[in-house]
Amino acid sequence: MTLTCVVVEDEPLARNLLEQYILKLPHLKLVKSFSNPLAAFDFLRTNTVDVLFSDIQMPEITGISLLKILPKKPLVILTTAYSEYALEGYELDVVDYLLKPITLERFLKAVEKVTQRLGTSVSPMPATLPETAPVAVETPILPSIFVKDGTKLVKIRLCDVLYIEGLKDYVAIYTKEKKIVTLQTLKSLEVQLSAHQFIRVHHSYIVSFDAIEAIDKEKIQIGKNWIPISDTYRKSFKEFLDKHQS
Repeated sequence: MTLTCVVVEDEPLARNLLEQYILKLPHLKLVKSFSNPLAAFDFLRTNTVDVLFSDIQMPEITGISLLKILPKKPLVILTTAYSEYALEGYELDVVDYLLKPITLERFLKAVEKVTQRLGTSVSPMPATLPETAPVAVETPILPSIFVKDGTKLVKIRLCDVLYIEGLKDYVAIYTKEKKIVTLQTLKSLEVQLSAHQFIRVHHSYIVSFDAIEAIDKEKIQIGKNWIPISDTYRKSFKEFLDKHQS
């Protein structure tokens, strides 16, 4: 059973993340993705979809208001950075409520609730993923991503990224020209990156294959910096290298 999905999210980074999560699951089909809730309303009032992923705080009308005026309501998963909206969302009979930044594990649990609501048993991916396990699926190659830098969104070309360092709730993205620190977890950023180009080598580091200059036992040289390789990611890193050398 394939479930058709629509995403309504005005933040490019969050919208891109939801799109990538949906593309990872073979039983989900992304039909449309909107940054404008009014455009989404115009589409949804004349088209039927199974699942709606909608942010709550958006310009012009909120996600809550969008649900209230929709003539035909799909199953709804609300997303927001503010937990105080959860109660109102549940009163509208939404399936689940995702608090940003959204991890893949939490996204999978929400989708499982949708399948249970529909009475299906489709579950092509595990409901939970170990914290240290690399995501074993390939994502489409994205030429660039948007990340928050203070109050603005900054576009980063992935070909310019050397490596990324996790700093608890923040990540530091090191490019050829600058360093950008953004409020996001390393795990949530990892799922946006191309599996062909980037690899997690440590709990705190993701590196670009093109940026690797040398490998010395338990560390990787990128420019003047040495990035550690942890035991947890050693096997996946070796497989990554073998794939690129074959």
